[in-house]
Amino acid sequence: MTAVEPVPCVVRCADAVVPTDHGAFTAIAYRSATGIEHLAMVFGDPTVGTALTRVHSECLTGDVLGSRRCDCGPQLSAALERIADAGAGVLLYLRGHEGRGIGLAAKIAAYQLQDWLGLDTVDANLRLGLPVDARDYADAAAILRDLRVDRIDLLSNNPAKAAGLAAAGVTVAGTTPLEIAANDHNARYLATKRDRLGHNLTHAHLVTRH
Repeated sequence: MTAVEPVPCVVRCADAVVPTDHGAFTAIAYRSATGIEHLAMVFGDPTVGTALTRVHSECLTGDVLGSRRCDCGPQLSAALERIADAGAGVLLYLRGHEGRGIGLAAKIAAYQLQDWLGLDTVDANLRLGLPVDARDYADAAAILRDLRVDRIDLLSNNPAKAAGLAAAGVTVAGTTPLEIAANDHNARYLATKRDRLGHNLTHAHLVTRH
């Protein structure tokens, strides 16, 4: 009997060069089995050695609208810059990860609870009956396999992200911090990520704002 090949959870759709403020990246579009589309931004040849890699969760408010309630937009720009400076690497932009996987509408509802009741990002999700973090990294692992990237140096402050990628089959050789300075609007959010979600944030001035 002939063995049946497993159905890939992502399909490569198209690629093109995208000039950015940090250099020219090759943008490769993928579509997942669930219909969600992701983007890999590839610089240089990431298959040689350990690839500097950012697995970036979609954040419309931060990445597109410049919201200062989070650090997502500055992290996205900083990651592209770091990868270009390294000469090679990958940024995976994962759609469907809005609000740590709860979706855009639920994220805005969680913001509302934070504003009205003074809850932090963890307790706001729980008050809505939603998980603190619902992200899945199977698509990220499949994209890295398609790119022939065997080992990564993960640009992240989040040990849970490294663990999630490892559980999905990615060899995470190490992590490199991607810390952004706090502002008056996200200091409490960043302190919550440090104190309740285990992020490796070391800014001495980062304190919970009441």
